[in-house]
Amino acid sequence: MEGIGDLMTGFAVVLSWQNLLYMVVGIILGVIIGVLPGLGGANGVAILLPLTFSMSPTSAIILLSCIYWGALFGGAITSILFNIPGEPWSVATTFDGHPMAQNGKAGEALTAAFTSSFVGALFAVIVITLAAPLVASFALQFGPAEKFSVFFLAFCSFVGMGKEPPTKTIAAMMLGFALAAVGTDTVTGQLRLTFGSTELLSGFDFLVAVIGLFGIGEILLTMEEGLSFKGKASGINPAVVWQTWKELPRYWMTSLRSCLIGCWMGITPAGATPASFMSYGIAKRTSRKGDRFGSGEIEGVVAPETAAHAAGTSALLPMLSLGVPGSPTAAVLLGGLLIWGLQPGPLLFVEQKDFVWGLIASMYLGNVVGLVIVLTMVPVFAAILRVPFSIIAPIILVVCAIGAYTVHNNTFDVVMMLVFGIAGYLLKKCNYPLAPLVLAIVLGDKAEESFRQSLLVSQGGLGVFFSNPLVSTIMVLGLVALFWPVLSKAWDRLRAPRTAS
Repeated sequence: MEGIGDLMTGFAVVLSWQNLLYMVVGIILGVIIGVLPGLGGANGVAILLPLTFSMSPTSAIILLSCIYWGALFGGAITSILFNIPGEPWSVATTFDGHPMAQNGKAGEALTAAFTSSFVGALFAVIVITLAAPLVASFALQFGPAEKFSVFFLAFCSFVGMGKEPPTKTIAAMMLGFALAAVGTDTVTGQLRLTFGSTELLSGFDFLVAVIGLFGIGEILLTMEEGLSFKGKASGINPAVVWQTWKELPRYWMTSLRSCLIGCWMGITPAGATPASFMSYGIAKRTSRKGDRFGSGEIEGVVAPETAAHAAGTSALLPMLSLGVPGSPTAAVLLGGLLIWGLQPGPLLFVEQKDFVWGLIASMYLGNVVGLVIVLTMVPVFAAILRVPFSIIAPIILVVCAIGAYTVHNNTFDVVMMLVFGIAGYLLKKCNYPLAPLVLAIVLGDKAEESFRQSLLVSQGGLGVFFSNPLVSTIMVLGLVALFWPVLSKAWDRLRAPRTAS
């Protein structure tokens, strides 16, 4: 009851015309940032952070957090319309979202993505409201071994529970691990696979790789398909929102499972990107229509978007309660709190109640405002697909080049974007899945760092990965996911004699 009273106080703080204005402005800026590939929520918040120094901490955090929500919403737009992920966690959305747009269902895909984003974020905010002290103590248990076990589970889920041949999945994943190893070793500081190139000292940036693999690769494939310069049919009827809402309740189990996966990944903290991949993989394995995933299933949009937003929102919980950011954007917001003279941690909920509960209240209102804004724009977004490809392709190329350049303000990244684009085209032609490759690029260095730190702590003993119930459970789940095809076949053989008798 005390928490509910504090939340009502937070709503009283937020519901001033200035804060509501900051909320709307933040959402609109965030959507624009999310649409531009390469910029990203963390970079957008970092760029606009200096503008908030003259504001009150509550108004400043409302503006910045709403930029974050807007970026979460905006990342799905280019993923669905052009197969170009605006954000890392939007990669999994492209697998079914873009085929839906190609089939004339852009409006349905966008509505499903935005609504699922709202559901995931709302679930995470409720978790933050009700379980902050309990979750904070749980997050403290995650050391290097526990973090590696989460990454291990994500990798194994793709190999063992995916529909693609395991050999091709492993091959794509190994290529991703090799690319993730390029650059400076984070543990020893030594150079790896740079071949004397100064541009490779920091390795291949994930966003540059994704823009090339998906954006440029998609343009090359479209050009090969007969240079079809016609625009795609796309429904621009506003009623499409209501029609999609009627269909979404069928996938309540997928949404609930994705919410739980997302909150777990956000709090641990593993991040929104592995949460979206894992949720998509599990949904693909458990759905009755799993064999249709990748050809335009709405459930394939619901799962990753719900998980990504649940993870992105719940990542703020360890930042507030422990001072441990669960995502790059949360790390930027943590810097803002320190600049404003606020010290994140358990005492923040006691000493700065108005600020904390004002932020939590703004999460509720910000998600509602964001959903209303993006849903009203669905017909406009969907109508973009009516533009002929001969006009839109050069625009996409320019946007991709700008996005790749802004990552590090380096023309070398634009060249690498083109190289990754050609690689993505060839991999698609050879029917190699891009999802495991992307997952390995984004998580490979983090998994390696956690693995080596764990071995340093245990003096080389692999038993550290089974040293307590938490890490043991996650590792066992990973092994079950890895050998799932073998286990399922063995189970079917055991049942066969009973069925025959």
